[in-house]
Amino acid sequence: MSDGEQPKSRRRRGRRRGRRAAGPPQGSAERTDTANTDAAPQPTVTPTDQARKSRPRRPPERLRTVHETSAGGLVIDGIDGPKDSQVAALIGRVDRRGRMLWSLPKGHIEMGETAEQTAIREVAEETGIQGSVLAALGSIDYWFVTEGRRVHKTVHHYLMRFLDGELSDEDVEVTEVAWVPLKELPSRLAYADERRLAEVADELIDKLHTDGPAALPPLPRSAPRRRPQTHSHTRNRRRDESSQTPPGRRTNGCGQGP
Repeated sequence: MSDGEQPKSRRRRGRRRGRRAAGPPQGSAERTDTANTDAAPQPTVTPTDQARKSRPRRPPERLRTVHETSAGGLVIDGIDGPKDSQVAALIGRVDRRGRMLWSLPKGHIEMGETAEQTAIREVAEETGIQGSVLAALGSIDYWFVTEGRRVHKTVHHYLMRFLDGELSDEDVEVTEVAWVPLKELPSRLAYADERRLAEVADELIDKLHTDGPAALPPLPRSAPRRRPQTHSHTRNRRRDESSQTPPGRRTNGCGQGP
């Protein structure tokens, strides 16, 4: 080597070769570690869970729809006299909240009965008095769900004249019965539909006084029921006289005496 020549630096191949041969790249090792630590724990699947997933979902059960028909009446005592002296027979039932709800007597139409015959019978059973049908007041229909069924109920109401009898709460489905002045019906009746029927009755009574019974609208045609009701009920009546009229109970069923 001459004096003008510079020595060439040697490449350190061994070290670089050794670095490359030391193992896998650091980046790949980090990716492997990160993948192992960040992965969400897999849930344990039991045979019960697998059975639930494979089980087909049941469609929601549809309620069976039934139709019921009832009839009742607004019985007026003194219907031919002045309105201030007229009274109507109402029944009272205690609801789940302990409130007394006043309404018109009514019940299911039984097989072989017309709606008018049912109204007369139900009034007698629930109030103890007899009445005769004068005119139709109208019909009310509504829906409710009971015992796994969806019920569509229609109730036919009639204006009735009081004939005979005394009020009695013998029927176990009735808590109290009472004669209520005609002018108090809007505030006493618990249901709006029946309050509207009371307004119709008031108009019919005016027509009866002005033009006589012939001016009342004719009764709608009602055929006897050919088959029993789908949701008909059986009344359990109290037969023990001592339980009917306990001490301090008024015989007209209007509630506790003084």
